[in-house]
Amino acid sequence: MARTRVSTTVDDHLLQQARQLLAGANDASVLDQALEAMIVAHRRAEIDAEYAGYDVEPDHTPDEWGDLASFRNAAGR
Repeated sequence: MARTRVSTTVDDHLLQQARQLLAGANDASVLDQALEAMIVAHRRAEIDAEYAGYDVEPDHTPDEWGDLASFRNAAGR
């Protein structure tokens, strides 16, 4: 994996807390994990937003395929 050097200042308190949580990890690993967590959280928010459309229409509203409530009930059996 290619690595990029990052030189920046960060909040000392946040860095100390992260170092305590990941005892023994170097700062590069701490930053890698923080960036990965941010990307995962962003992707989850994107997926939630995509599914928000289901909240607009009640799941018992029929369409050309039937209705989602009946499908969920059948799948749960």
